[in-house]
Amino acid sequence: MKRIATITSIWSLALGALATIASACAGAATGPEYFPMPGPSLPFSESVLVGETLYVSGQIGVVPGTLNLVPGGIGPETHRVMDNIKAIVEKHGSSLDQLVKCTVFLADIKEWPAFNEIYRDYFKAHPPARSALAANGLAFNARVEVECIAFVPRKSAAH
Repeated sequence: MKRIATITSIWSLALGALATIASACAGAATGPEYFPMPGPSLPFSESVLVGETLYVSGQIGVVPGTLNLVPGGIGPETHRVMDNIKAIVEKHGSSLDQLVKCTVFLADIKEWPAFNEIYRDYFKAHPPARSALAANGLAFNARVEVECIAFVPRKSAAH
């Protein structure tokens, strides 16, 4: 009788593990989730979630929900860009600490040191992998644009 109870317990554990794996696979198989831009209609998504990966569209230093750049150039725009990215990833259950890759576009590569001075303040422990390049003009005459990829931990089935 004890042997049957042990086999039943092992079988229950195995079925539970298979159910967990199936649930995780089903979540990944649902396909991408597209999140529209808030505010004025633009022909791209603010972000797209695929499994545990969030792709954040390029952000410029605009006041959220508007197309108005913050005044003051590279410094204020960099702060606004990073704050916009922070708000987007947090809205999806992630954080700046979970960014794995950023691509930075600068209207003038000479502003790279000024950008870096502010950017590094947003990443105390583990800065994401990053590329930076100069662009020949950015939307709305912005000085900087940053796009990112973030890890979004799956919510536990118990929640």
